[in-house]
Amino acid sequence: MPVERTVAYFSMEIGLQQDIPTYSGGLGVLAGDTIRSAADLSVPMVGVTLLYDQGYFYQKLDEQGNQIEEPVQWSVDDFLQKVPQTTALTIGGREVHLRAWKYDVFGVDGFCVPVFLLDSNLEENHPDDRHITSSLYGGDDAYRFCQEMVLGIGGVRMLQALGFQDIRHHHMNEGHASLLTIELLERAKQQNPRAGAGALVENVRKQCVFTTHTPVPAGHDRFPLDLAKRLMNHPVFDEMPEMVSESGMVNMTLIGMNFSNYINGVAKLHGEVSRSMFPEYAIHSITNGVHSATWTAESFTRLFDAYIPGWKRDCHGLRHALKIPKSDIWDAHFTAKETLIRVINRETNLGLDADVFTIGFARRSATYKRADLIFHDIERLKNIAKKSGRFQIIYAGKAHPKDEGGKEIIRRIHRAAKQLKDVINVAYVANYDMGLGKLLTSGVDLWLNTPLCPREASGTSGMKAAHNGVPSLSVMDGWWVEGCIEGVTGWAVGNGCAVGEEETEADNAQDADRLYEKLEHNIIPLYYRNRDGFVSMMQQIIALNASHFNTQRMVQEYVSHAYFR
Repeated sequence: MPVERTVAYFSMEIGLQQDIPTYSGGLGVLAGDTIRSAADLSVPMVGVTLLYDQGYFYQKLDEQGNQIEEPVQWSVDDFLQKVPQTTALTIGGREVHLRAWKYDVFGVDGFCVPVFLLDSNLEENHPDDRHITSSLYGGDDAYRFCQEMVLGIGGVRMLQALGFQDIRHHHMNEGHASLLTIELLERAKQQNPRAGAGALVENVRKQCVFTTHTPVPAGHDRFPLDLAKRLMNHPVFDEMPEMVSESGMVNMTLIGMNFSNYINGVAKLHGEVSRSMFPEYAIHSITNGVHSATWTAESFTRLFDAYIPGWKRDCHGLRHALKIPKSDIWDAHFTAKETLIRVINRETNLGLDADVFTIGFARRSATYKRADLIFHDIERLKNIAKKSGRFQIIYAGKAHPKDEGGKEIIRRIHRAAKQLKDVINVAYVANYDMGLGKLLTSGVDLWLNTPLCPREASGTSGMKAAHNGVPSLSVMDGWWVEGCIEGVTGWAVGNGCAVGEEETEADNAQDADRLYEKLEHNIIPLYYRNRDGFVSMMQQIIALNASHFNTQRMVQEYVSHAYFR
């Protein structure tokens, strides 16, 4: 390779582009944005993930809101280049051969960060093993553990086969990639057979960075120890049990943290929460961001190009949005809104109106995200629309195929939509992806976020909205603790919660009441009765939040704090 690569970024999912279904949501989109900004900043990085020839899943919704999942049909070689190098690892006593496909991410000045997608669908593999890399977050524990072996162990071996000999920093984007540390441990043993366990562990730690993304227990992968031993058959489980397991379970988060020199959460509050969850570890925080050029609508891109030349190279320059004429800000917003409304009407036939105040909510459908909180009191919601001004709501989001609670949330929203149809239009658009995400975050008038606090580690959809001047109404959790200036960049639902406290479903009524108060008395009246004030807020959102909550700033922090310190 002509450019020395010193950072390898491993992620179970990476959102490379809308039509490559190798992502399911925020984790993968963040990974893609990270790589795009690394390319912009000429960071010597290489990315590693899995191929997923059946994607996550294609979502269909019936009239009752029942989610129907189908495999994604896509042509791999239309988007990716197959490389000739191969590697192999042993899984459950069988040799599993891997090939890789390459996707090049080019930065604003032409620097390339290659991403390699590992593929087990080779004829020489056992039929069961050919499907290891087929489906994102599919299958049972054994299937998932096999995937994580391929990502971590197979990923390190593939980089070596590809000729990347200079990797000094292995960045694990969540615990899915943690088994790469065991492969690095094995290499250290081979290079220095007489080294003691402590020296070997320290050798690996110097090479590893670990980012944890969730305070939700289900987000931390744990596998039965006997399953891991059967599939992996590595002495580490007996020689260093305290490093890899607890209570008879292999804990991927603990493996990642035990073998890393730098560990971080993804927002300041999340760093505090993570330290309370894992008090024996030194956990830092680097707040997430989004790739500015990717998530800015075409109308705002033209505006920024005209008034803030060079903003793609220096995202901090977006603070100069304050000098853009308000009429131009509004025109750019309304253009993005009209584009969104056309698409939603084509998909749903609901007849949404671009002149009506529009609320957006789009993210993975999980119970703790409380997508249906706004429908807590249907009659009050109707009264707000009659007294303060008309509004409409657009939803999107997939529930994991095994998450019945998340699927029920989608059904509840459909039931609420039918109850409100004569007063408030509610749309739920199927098959949420990067393209729809960009349309929504740039085209609505308000971005809604109502998770149970403190279960949202960061959240990035509100950051995307900020790049298009769209204010947020959000629970004080994740990034919003840092991004909310009440009445300036948006509005808060409640005051948040202290570390160690946790909201429950019993708090729904109080949070819904707070949400209604802001909509009725602050937000909708501002939109309809003080348009100049609303557009001033849009300017401030871009200048204060978009200029900071971007992956350019985030990657610079990783470079200075984690990679090359």
